[in-house]
Amino acid sequence: MDYMERKSTIDKDLIKKVLGGDSSAFETIISNTKGLVIQIIYKMVKNPEDRKDLVQEVYLKVYDKLESFKFNAKLSTWIGTITYNTCLNYLKKKKIPILDIDQNEEKEVWERISIHTFCYSDNQTESYIFKKERSQILTLAIEKLPPLYKTLIMLYHNEELSYSEIKEITGLPEGTVKNYLYRARKKLKENLSLHYKKEEL
Repeated sequence: MDYMERKSTIDKDLIKKVLGGDSSAFETIISNTKGLVIQIIYKMVKNPEDRKDLVQEVYLKVYDKLESFKFNAKLSTWIGTITYNTCLNYLKKKKIPILDIDQNEEKEVWERISIHTFCYSDNQTESYIFKKERSQILTLAIEKLPPLYKTLIMLYHNEELSYSEIKEITGLPEGTVKNYLYRARKKLKENLSLHYKKEEL
């Protein structure tokens, strides 16, 4: 039995226990998938209080719909889909675009960032600080992308999901997933290029 088969068997056992009234089994499901759920919500939603509410909403939906899960995908992917759609509904209700970005806001953020703040004589310390600063700027640059772009980057690069798994979660055609990832990386590089010389990227 390979890893995927073992994982499917474990998921089936957990679901059977949950449907039988075992609350600790559902807590295990939450523990196993909360990282992905939080990643998606935090990439798509800015408001901290709304994030907390959405985590609860997602797992209420998971619990209510668990009996309908048919194992056509991994349990984590199915829960990721519920999370993604819950976030889309939230953004739609709030009238927040998922592919647009406020250019003025982006400009203000970048104007607050300076890459010429290093006055250390020790090369090792300077290197460490520079790497840390660059990592922070990269994180900030990703956070300034539209919600969908941020989510796709997270799913592909952080969660290391395949295109087909991202397709399952988002409902987007695989070609569209690839296209949006390309656009997201291009936008990210354009933003960073405004503040770094080519050799520093």
